[in-house]
Amino acid sequence: MSTALEAELLVHLDAQIASAQRLLALVLAQGKAIRVRDVDAVLGRLADVQTEMGRRGALELDRAGLLQRAGGALGVPAAEVTLERLCALVTPGAAQAARERSAELRGLLAEIAREHGINRALMRQEMAFLAHLTRLVGQEPEPAYTRPDGPAGGGAPPIHRALDLQA
Repeated sequence: MSTALEAELLVHLDAQIASAQRLLALVLAQGKAIRVRDVDAVLGRLADVQTEMGRRGALELDRAGLLQRAGGALGVPAAEVTLERLCALVTPGAAQAARERSAELRGLLAEIAREHGINRALMRQEMAFLAHLTRLVGQEPEPAYTRPDGPAGGGAPPIHRALDLQA
């Protein structure tokens, strides 16, 4: 059993969890900013998310190195190293801790993905509303849902005037 590998594995999982917790907090804050339509906060959180993603890139390099070393100890390519195979190289206590931390990390990553999906949907909704307002202010016609025989309902779509400056 490699105590160096054991320590490296647990420290790495802790770093991954800490990064995922920061990322989740940022994604949640971004969602809150989207809901209150605070553009500056949305952009600020986006910059923070990008910074954290850069940190996660460095963690992925560390992970690749850890898998490479574990693969060497197991006599398999790094791509074939699983958590269970890693656990065979460490003490039973460390293996249990690694399994628990891995499960926590997977849960955090799933929650991040879910919240990010919600944020994307909220942003699409906000952008559609802005596009609608822009068309109204610019007196552009709403896009018609057309059928092969012309616009639905026949004729040109109505023009809605938000500001009618004609006397």
